[in-house]
Amino acid sequence: MRMGNEQNITTLLWDVDGTLLDFDYSMRGSLQKCFHTLGKPLTEEMILRYSQINDGYWKRLERGEVTREELLSGRFRDFFTEYGLTGIDMEAFLKEFQDGLGQIYAFRDDALTVVKSLQGHYRQYVVTNGVTRTQMSKLSLSGLLEVMNGVFISEAVGHDKPSRIFFDYCLEHLEERDRNRILIIGDSMTSDILGGIQAGIRTCWYNPQESPCSHAYRAEYQIAVLQQIYEVLGIYV
Repeated sequence: MRMGNEQNITTLLWDVDGTLLDFDYSMRGSLQKCFHTLGKPLTEEMILRYSQINDGYWKRLERGEVTREELLSGRFRDFFTEYGLTGIDMEAFLKEFQDGLGQIYAFRDDALTVVKSLQGHYRQYVVTNGVTRTQMSKLSLSGLLEVMNGVFISEAVGHDKPSRIFFDYCLEHLEERDRNRILIIGDSMTSDILGGIQAGIRTCWYNPQESPCSHAYRAEYQIAVLQQIYEVLGIYV
Protein backbone atom coordinates (compact mmCIF):
# COMPACT_ATOMS: atom_id res chain seq x y z
CA MET A 1 0.00 0.00 0.00
CA ARG A 2 1.52 3.32 -1.09
CA MET A 3 0.34 6.46 0.68
CA GLY A 4 0.10 9.18 -1.94
CA ASN A 5 -2.37 11.42 -0.07
CA GLU A 6 -2.88 13.70 -3.03
CA GLN A 7 -5.64 15.52 -1.17
CA ASN A 8 -3.38 16.62 1.74
CA ILE A 9 -5.92 15.22 4.20
CA THR A 10 -4.47 14.45 7.62
CA THR A 11 -7.56 13.77 9.72
CA LEU A 12 -10.56 11.49 9.26
CA LEU A 13 -13.83 11.82 11.16
CA TRP A 14 -15.78 8.56 11.02
CA ASP A 15 -19.48 8.14 11.65
CA VAL A 16 -20.24 4.83 13.37
CA ASP A 17 -23.84 3.62 12.96
CA GLY A 18 -24.54 2.89 9.31
CA THR A 19 -20.94 3.57 8.29
CA LEU A 20 -18.34 1.57 10.22
CA LEU A 21 -20.94 -0.61 11.93
CA ASP A 22 -24.24 -2.04 10.71
CA PHE A 23 -26.83 -0.29 12.87
CA ASP A 24 -29.77 -2.31 11.46
CA TYR A 25 -28.06 -5.52 12.58
CA SER A 26 -27.62 -4.17 16.11
CA MET A 27 -31.14 -2.76 16.27
CA ARG A 28 -32.72 -5.98 15.03
CA GLY A 29 -30.72 -8.15 17.41
CA SER A 30 -31.45 -5.93 20.40
CA LEU A 31 -35.18 -5.78 19.64
CA GLN A 32 -35.34 -9.56 19.34
CA LYS A 33 -33.55 -9.93 22.67
CA CYS A 34 -35.92 -7.50 24.41
CA PHE A 35 -39.09 -9.12 23.04
CA HIS A 36 -37.78 -12.54 24.01
CA THR A 37 -37.44 -11.21 27.57
CA LEU A 38 -41.01 -9.86 27.39
CA GLY A 39 -42.31 -13.18 26.06
CA LYS A 40 -44.05 -11.36 23.22
CA PRO A 41 -43.90 -12.06 19.46
CA LEU A 42 -41.89 -9.74 17.23
CA THR A 43 -42.65 -9.89 13.52
CA GLU A 44 -40.66 -8.62 10.56
CA GLU A 45 -43.38 -6.03 9.96
CA MET A 46 -42.97 -4.78 13.52
CA ILE A 47 -39.19 -4.48 13.15
CA LEU A 48 -39.56 -2.47 9.95
CA ARG A 49 -42.20 -0.25 11.51
CA TYR A 50 -40.02 0.43 14.55
CA SER A 51 -37.15 1.33 12.22
CA GLN A 52 -39.39 3.89 10.47
CA ILE A 53 -40.48 5.43 13.77
CA ASN A 54 -36.89 5.49 15.03
CA ASP A 55 -35.60 7.14 11.85
CA GLY A 56 -38.31 9.76 12.12
CA TYR A 57 -37.29 10.61 15.67
CA TRP A 58 -33.62 10.91 14.71
CA LYS A 59 -34.49 13.28 11.86
CA ARG A 60 -36.51 15.36 14.32
CA LEU A 61 -33.56 15.38 16.69
CA GLU A 62 -31.28 16.61 13.91
CA ARG A 63 -33.73 19.47 13.28
CA GLY A 64 -33.87 20.30 16.97
CA GLU A 65 -37.56 19.37 17.28
CA VAL A 66 -37.09 16.84 20.10
CA THR A 67 -34.51 16.26 22.81
CA ARG A 68 -32.39 13.12 23.08
CA GLU A 69 -34.41 12.06 26.13
CA GLU A 70 -37.68 12.51 24.20
CA LEU A 71 -36.25 10.41 21.37
CA LEU A 72 -35.11 7.53 23.55
CA SER A 73 -38.51 6.96 25.15
CA GLY A 74 -40.86 8.52 22.58
CA ARG A 75 -39.98 6.15 19.75
CA PHE A 76 -40.94 3.14 21.87
CA ARG A 77 -43.99 4.84 23.37
CA ASP A 78 -45.30 5.43 19.84
CA PHE A 79 -44.35 1.92 18.75
CA PHE A 80 -46.01 0.21 21.74
CA THR A 81 -49.17 2.31 21.32
CA GLU A 82 -49.44 1.48 17.63
CA TYR A 83 -49.25 -2.25 18.31
CA GLY A 84 -51.39 -2.18 21.47
CA LEU A 85 -48.56 -3.35 23.70
CA THR A 86 -49.31 -2.52 27.33
CA GLY A 87 -47.95 -3.29 30.79
CA ILE A 88 -44.31 -2.91 29.72
CA ASP A 89 -41.77 -1.52 32.19
CA MET A 90 -40.37 1.23 29.98
CA GLU A 91 -37.30 1.87 32.12
CA ALA A 92 -36.27 -1.78 32.15
CA PHE A 93 -37.02 -2.16 28.43
CA LEU A 94 -34.95 0.89 27.49
CA LYS A 95 -32.00 -0.30 29.57
CA GLU A 96 -32.03 -3.75 27.99
CA PHE A 97 -32.39 -2.27 24.52
CA GLN A 98 -29.49 0.18 24.96
CA ASP A 99 -27.34 -2.59 26.46
CA GLY A 100 -28.11 -4.74 23.43
CA LEU A 101 -27.16 -1.98 21.02
CA GLY A 102 -23.82 -1.72 22.77
CA GLN A 103 -23.12 -5.46 22.70
CA ILE A 104 -24.47 -6.62 19.33
CA TYR A 105 -22.50 -5.39 16.34
CA ALA A 106 -21.38 -6.22 12.82
CA PHE A 107 -18.91 -4.40 10.59
CA ARG A 108 -19.73 -2.75 7.30
CA ASP A 109 -17.30 -3.66 4.49
CA ASP A 110 -14.61 -5.09 6.79
CA ALA A 111 -14.39 -1.64 8.41
CA LEU A 112 -11.90 -2.63 11.11
CA THR A 113 -9.35 -3.69 8.51
CA VAL A 114 -9.83 -0.39 6.65
CA VAL A 115 -9.30 1.86 9.67
CA LYS A 116 -6.39 -0.25 10.92
CA SER A 117 -4.69 0.12 7.54
CA LEU A 118 -4.93 3.90 7.88
CA GLN A 119 -3.67 3.95 11.48
CA GLY A 120 -0.40 5.84 11.81
CA HIS A 121 -0.91 7.56 8.46
CA TYR A 122 -3.99 9.60 9.42
CA ARG A 123 -5.44 10.78 12.69
CA GLN A 124 -8.84 9.13 13.02
CA TYR A 125 -11.76 10.08 15.23
CA VAL A 126 -15.30 8.87 15.83
CA VAL A 127 -18.09 11.46 15.55
CA THR A 128 -21.41 9.90 16.52
CA ASN A 129 -24.88 10.72 17.74
CA GLY A 130 -25.97 8.44 20.53
CA VAL A 131 -25.82 7.39 24.16
CA THR A 132 -22.29 7.50 25.56
CA ARG A 133 -22.47 4.18 27.42
CA THR A 134 -23.88 2.39 24.38
CA GLN A 135 -21.44 3.83 21.87
CA MET A 136 -18.37 3.28 24.05
CA SER A 137 -19.40 -0.33 24.63
CA LYS A 138 -19.71 -1.16 20.93
CA LEU A 139 -16.51 0.73 20.06
CA SER A 140 -14.59 -1.15 22.74
CA LEU A 141 -16.00 -4.60 21.97
CA SER A 142 -15.52 -4.16 18.21
CA GLY A 143 -11.89 -3.08 18.54
CA LEU A 144 -12.53 0.26 16.89
CA LEU A 145 -11.77 2.20 20.05
CA GLU A 146 -8.10 1.21 20.14
CA VAL A 147 -7.63 2.35 16.54
CA MET A 148 -9.08 5.83 17.03
CA ASN A 149 -7.23 8.93 18.23
CA GLY A 150 -10.38 10.16 19.93
CA VAL A 151 -14.15 9.77 20.24
CA PHE A 152 -16.84 12.47 20.14
CA ILE A 153 -20.32 11.35 21.21
CA SER A 154 -23.27 13.73 21.05
CA GLU A 155 -24.54 12.94 24.56
CA ALA A 156 -21.15 13.81 26.05
CA VAL A 157 -20.71 16.91 23.87
CA GLY A 158 -24.22 18.11 24.68
CA HIS A 159 -25.22 18.72 21.06
CA ASP A 160 -26.02 16.43 18.13
CA LYS A 161 -24.89 16.27 14.52
CA PRO A 162 -25.41 18.27 12.34
CA SER A 163 -25.25 21.09 14.91
CA ARG A 164 -22.47 23.58 14.26
CA ILE A 165 -21.83 23.58 18.02
CA PHE A 166 -21.14 19.82 17.94
CA PHE A 167 -18.66 20.17 15.09
CA ASP A 168 -16.99 23.26 16.52
CA TYR A 169 -16.43 21.34 19.76
CA CYS A 170 -14.88 18.42 17.87
CA LEU A 171 -12.66 20.61 15.72
CA GLU A 172 -11.41 22.55 18.73
CA HIS A 173 -10.07 19.28 20.12
CA LEU A 174 -8.24 18.13 16.97
CA GLU A 175 -4.53 18.56 16.36
CA GLU A 176 -5.20 19.61 12.75
CA ARG A 177 -6.26 23.27 12.54
CA ASP A 178 -6.69 23.49 8.76
CA ARG A 179 -10.29 22.49 8.07
CA ASN A 180 -9.44 21.74 4.43
CA ARG A 181 -7.35 18.82 5.66
CA ILE A 182 -10.17 17.25 7.65
CA LEU A 183 -12.60 14.78 6.03
CA ILE A 184 -15.81 13.38 7.49
CA ILE A 185 -17.08 10.02 6.20
CA GLY A 186 -20.70 9.12 6.95
CA ASP A 187 -23.88 7.63 5.57
CA SER A 188 -26.30 10.40 6.56
CA MET A 189 -26.70 13.40 4.29
CA THR A 190 -28.71 15.27 6.92
CA SER A 191 -26.36 14.52 9.82
CA ASP A 192 -22.81 13.83 8.63
CA ILE A 193 -22.65 15.62 5.30
CA LEU A 194 -24.71 18.68 6.19
CA GLY A 195 -22.81 18.97 9.46
CA GLY A 196 -19.49 18.75 7.64
CA ILE A 197 -20.49 21.35 5.07
CA GLN A 198 -21.66 23.76 7.75
CA ALA A 199 -18.40 23.25 9.64
CA GLY A 200 -16.32 23.98 6.55
CA ILE A 201 -14.61 20.59 6.38
CA ARG A 202 -14.44 18.13 3.51
CA THR A 203 -17.17 15.53 3.13
CA CYS A 204 -17.49 11.96 1.87
CA TRP A 205 -20.90 10.33 1.60
CA TYR A 206 -20.92 6.60 2.24
CA ASN A 207 -23.77 5.44 0.00
CA PRO A 208 -23.77 1.62 -0.25
CA GLN A 209 -27.20 1.56 -1.92
CA GLU A 210 -25.92 4.08 -4.50
CA SER A 211 -29.11 6.06 -3.99
CA PRO A 212 -29.56 9.34 -5.87
CA CYS A 213 -28.97 12.39 -3.71
CA SER A 214 -32.28 14.14 -3.04
CA HIS A 215 -30.79 17.07 -1.12
CA ALA A 216 -29.86 20.52 -2.33
CA TYR A 217 -26.33 20.10 -0.95
CA ARG A 218 -23.76 17.61 -2.18
CA ALA A 219 -20.83 15.79 -0.61
CA GLU A 220 -17.42 16.40 -2.15
CA TYR A 221 -16.86 12.66 -2.49
CA GLN A 222 -19.13 9.62 -2.64
CA ILE A 223 -18.23 5.98 -2.03
CA ALA A 224 -20.28 2.78 -2.23
CA VAL A 225 -17.87 0.59 -0.23
CA LEU A 226 -15.52 1.71 2.51
CA GLN A 227 -12.46 0.47 0.61
CA GLN A 228 -13.04 3.28 -1.90
CA ILE A 229 -11.76 5.69 0.75
CA TYR A 230 -8.30 4.72 -0.47
CA GLU A 231 -9.05 6.27 -3.84
CA VAL A 232 -10.43 9.40 -2.22
CA LEU A 233 -7.24 9.77 -0.19
CA GLY A 234 -4.97 9.04 -3.15
CA ILE A 235 -3.73 5.78 -1.66
CA TYR A 236 -2.58 3.04 -4.01
CA VAL A 237 -3.16 -0.49 -2.81
